[in-house]
Amino acid sequence: MQNMSSSKATPSLQVTVSSKQILAISLPIALAIMVPQVNFVINNIFLGALSSEALAIGGITGVFYLIFGVMGQGLNNGLQALISRRAGENRVDEIGVLFSQGVIISLFLSVVGILFTYFIAPSIFHSVLHDTERADKVIEFLKIRIWGIPFLFIYQMRNALLVGTNQSKFLIIGTATEAIFNIFFDYNLIFGHFGFTSMGLNGAAYASIISEVMGLLVIYLVIHYQKIGARFELFKSFSVQWDYIKLILVQSSPIMMQYMISIISWEFFYILIEHRGEQALAVSNAMRNIFGFFGSFTWAFAATANTMVSNIIGQGMQDKVIPLINKIVKWSVGFAIMVCLLLNVFARPFLSIYGQGEGFMQDGIPFLRVVSFALVLMSIATIWLNAVTGSGQSKINLAIEFLAIIIYIIYAYLTIEYFQLPITIGWICEIIYWISLLVPSYFYMHSMRWKNKKI
Repeated sequence: MQNMSSSKATPSLQVTVSSKQILAISLPIALAIMVPQVNFVINNIFLGALSSEALAIGGITGVFYLIFGVMGQGLNNGLQALISRRAGENRVDEIGVLFSQGVIISLFLSVVGILFTYFIAPSIFHSVLHDTERADKVIEFLKIRIWGIPFLFIYQMRNALLVGTNQSKFLIIGTATEAIFNIFFDYNLIFGHFGFTSMGLNGAAYASIISEVMGLLVIYLVIHYQKIGARFELFKSFSVQWDYIKLILVQSSPIMMQYMISIISWEFFYILIEHRGEQALAVSNAMRNIFGFFGSFTWAFAATANTMVSNIIGQGMQDKVIPLINKIVKWSVGFAIMVCLLLNVFARPFLSIYGQGEGFMQDGIPFLRVVSFALVLMSIATIWLNAVTGSGQSKINLAIEFLAIIIYIIYAYLTIEYFQLPITIGWICEIIYWISLLVPSYFYMHSMRWKNKKI
């Protein structure tokens, strides 16, 4: 009787297999993802104007912060799959409980991240970076920047809720707020305008924390005034419920580990690049911005695949899953090819925004060719990999990621460090990585072994 009433009250929580539904979910997510990536690009433009060393340090610190950021993203993806499954099953009363337990887990993880940064990270950076002065600056920056992680983690939980309940249109409000505050405080705290003290590189860390706090505040105001909190009883109780904690961790922890080893391998890649000099590191940091900014649509379609696959399975429509994935792939590849063409046609204008001169652009254009092709492969691989997440088989995700990372690290080490080949050859590891993710994900979903998985 309770499920019947839930069905009548919230019919819109069940998705349909259509291009209209795919775009309705994915385009707001794309905009929400793109806004913080604009922040990263603007951060690096400001840091590039400060010095090439600041831009190089921004690459190392940015990837380190991402290691903890993706812990929250992994928790978000697992929670999103659970919320989407409950939405498809019309078990709406469980959504608020899942959300509150996700917030509790995220707060615990943020404490772990802060303690790690203060007590373990300094030894790691001093041992792996060749330049001691640069290592000191990296550590000083991160000890400021890491205090934004609790706000980021809780902010990410709103992704799981809004995407999982088909309300992704509200995502852009919080991220737009974050972007505005980040740009304002970046400009003023890095360079000391409008009466602010000039903090240089560390000003970017403070600006990012302020923007994360404001983004979190605004999105929870939206949740309150749109009655989303009341509808799902989000704030009814924040007492620990161990059965839900266990359920979330069983679903999310393999994805969190998957994302962490992925970004740790990227940090390893940047450390190898650092051994080849400041210019190579600065150019590679710009390539990271390209992946983040121009990959926004791809990650949006991947999140859509996660939530729609889980929702469709919750409705008992397993036979519609593969046709749904194929539709999402077509949209994702279409956007990626447009991005690839734009990057290759306008390579010099794009690289010129970093203000690093002709040598930077000459070195960067070959990198850009490789990265743009990797983005097309990424647009296919992430959809199939996130479909595995949506099916509830997060342990399979972890196994696929682990295999791909081993291949990635071996290739990167041999080309960049051992054989000292050109950095462009090293960046081909991105192409190899996405192929290594695509092939097993594709065949696993077609095997239909996920068909009877309950979460």
